[in-house]
Amino acid sequence: MVMGAHSPGGYGVVTALTTEIVMTFMFLFIILGATDIRAPQALAPVAIGLGLTLIHLISFPVTNTSVNPARSTAVAVFMGDWALAQLWLFWVAPIAGAILAGLVYKWLEQEDIGDYEE
Repeated sequence: MVMGAHSPGGYGVVTALTTEIVMTFMFLFIILGATDIRAPQALAPVAIGLGLTLIHLISFPVTNTSVNPARSTAVAVFMGDWALAQLWLFWVAPIAGAILAGLVYKWLEQEDIGDYEE
């Protein structure tokens, strides 16, 4: 499957998949960090909002930015045709990115907690 014709920058499916995985990873990582009990709670919306803005600025030229399967599904259903054929990417990548973010955050949190126990 070639995404190029429907990518604003003409990027292929591997680049689109990689971009969506990395951007979702970063978005979920920001959310996990900003909502952590050790983080200043009042700043969580600012961190999440600025993070999402940056993610959109980076990935818009590649995939028009998704990082949200529901958003992609709604557009694909109304667009049909090629959008439905590429919908798998906008489900697989965010799920993979979210799982990776959760695993990495948990691993880093365990490392961090271990430092305090010494």
